[in-house]
Amino acid sequence: MDALDTLDDKIAAEAFRRLVRHLRKRHDAENIDLMGLAGFCRNCLSDWIVDAGAPLDKAAAREAIHGMPTAEWKAKFQKEATPEQLARMAESVKLNGGTH
Repeated sequence: MDALDTLDDKIAAEAFRRLVRHLRKRHDAENIDLMGLAGFCRNCLSDWIVDAGAPLDKAAAREAIHGMPTAEWKAKFQKEATPEQLARMAESVKLNGGTH
Protein backbone atom coordinates (compact mmCIF):
# COMPACT_ATOMS: atom_id res chain seq x y z
CA MET A 1 0.00 0.00 0.00
CA ASP A 2 1.17 3.51 -0.80
CA ALA A 3 1.84 5.43 2.43
CA LEU A 4 0.06 8.42 0.91
CA ASP A 5 -3.18 6.41 0.98
CA THR A 6 -2.83 5.97 4.74
CA LEU A 7 -2.94 9.71 5.42
CA ASP A 8 -6.05 10.92 7.13
CA ASP A 9 -8.23 12.87 4.67
CA LYS A 10 -8.22 15.93 6.95
CA ILE A 11 -4.41 16.00 6.91
CA ALA A 12 -4.26 15.47 3.15
CA ALA A 13 -6.81 18.23 2.60
CA GLU A 14 -4.83 20.65 4.76
CA ALA A 15 -1.65 19.88 2.82
CA PHE A 16 -3.51 20.45 -0.46
CA ARG A 17 -4.86 23.79 0.74
CA ARG A 18 -1.36 24.80 1.82
CA LEU A 19 -0.01 23.93 -1.63
CA VAL A 20 -2.73 25.98 -3.34
CA ARG A 21 -2.18 28.97 -1.03
CA HIS A 22 1.56 28.71 -1.66
CA LEU A 23 0.98 28.82 -5.42
CA ARG A 24 -1.34 31.81 -4.99
CA LYS A 25 1.59 33.73 -3.46
CA ARG A 26 4.15 32.53 -6.01
CA HIS A 27 2.99 34.24 -9.16
CA ASP A 28 6.59 34.10 -10.37
CA ALA A 29 6.08 30.34 -10.75
CA GLU A 30 4.13 30.54 -13.99
CA ASN A 31 1.82 27.74 -15.10
CA ILE A 32 3.88 27.14 -18.26
CA ASP A 33 7.02 26.69 -16.14
CA LEU A 34 5.25 24.42 -13.65
CA MET A 35 4.08 22.28 -16.57
CA GLY A 36 7.55 22.22 -18.08
CA LEU A 37 9.27 21.24 -14.85
CA ALA A 38 6.73 19.25 -12.89
CA GLY A 39 4.09 18.20 -15.39
CA PHE A 40 1.22 19.97 -13.63
CA CYS A 41 0.02 23.50 -13.02
CA ARG A 42 -2.74 25.42 -11.29
CA ASN A 43 -5.14 24.53 -14.10
CA CYS A 44 -4.37 20.84 -13.59
CA LEU A 45 -5.19 21.21 -9.90
CA SER A 46 -8.53 22.73 -10.82
CA ASP A 47 -9.24 19.81 -13.17
CA TRP A 48 -8.21 17.35 -10.47
CA ILE A 49 -10.60 18.76 -7.87
CA VAL A 50 -13.45 18.39 -10.36
CA ASP A 51 -12.29 14.84 -11.18
CA ALA A 52 -12.31 14.13 -7.42
CA GLY A 53 -15.96 15.15 -7.23
CA ALA A 54 -16.04 18.89 -6.54
CA PRO A 55 -19.40 20.17 -7.78
CA LEU A 56 -17.82 22.96 -9.82
CA ASP A 57 -17.65 23.80 -13.49
CA LYS A 58 -14.27 24.53 -15.07
CA ALA A 59 -14.43 28.29 -14.45
CA ALA A 60 -15.45 27.91 -10.79
CA ALA A 61 -12.77 25.28 -10.17
CA ARG A 62 -10.09 27.53 -11.64
CA GLU A 63 -11.31 30.43 -9.55
CA ALA A 64 -11.10 28.23 -6.44
CA ILE A 65 -7.47 27.41 -7.20
CA HIS A 66 -6.36 30.82 -8.52
CA GLY A 67 -8.19 32.74 -5.81
CA MET A 68 -9.80 34.98 -8.44
CA PRO A 69 -11.51 34.66 -11.81
CA THR A 70 -9.21 33.20 -14.46
CA ALA A 71 -9.42 36.27 -16.71
CA GLU A 72 -8.31 38.50 -13.85
CA TRP A 73 -5.48 36.13 -12.91
CA LYS A 74 -4.25 35.98 -16.51
CA ALA A 75 -4.36 39.76 -16.88
CA LYS A 76 -2.36 40.26 -13.68
CA PHE A 77 0.14 37.42 -13.84
CA GLN A 78 0.31 35.44 -17.08
CA LYS A 79 2.98 36.41 -19.59
CA GLU A 80 3.31 35.33 -23.21
CA ALA A 81 4.95 31.89 -23.35
CA THR A 82 8.31 31.67 -25.05
CA PRO A 83 9.08 28.99 -27.64
CA GLU A 84 11.43 27.40 -25.08
CA GLN A 85 8.70 27.24 -22.44
CA LEU A 86 6.27 25.70 -24.91
CA ALA A 87 8.84 23.09 -25.97
CA ARG A 88 9.59 22.16 -22.32
CA MET A 89 5.88 21.84 -21.62
CA ALA A 90 5.35 19.61 -24.65
CA GLU A 91 8.17 17.32 -23.52
CA SER A 92 6.79 17.23 -19.99
CA VAL A 93 3.29 16.35 -21.19
CA LYS A 94 4.83 13.41 -23.08
CA LEU A 95 6.30 12.17 -19.79
CA ASN A 96 2.80 12.35 -18.30
CA GLY A 97 1.51 10.00 -20.98
CA GLY A 98 0.12 12.83 -23.09
CA THR A 99 -2.17 14.21 -20.38
CA HIS A 100 -1.80 16.78 -17.66
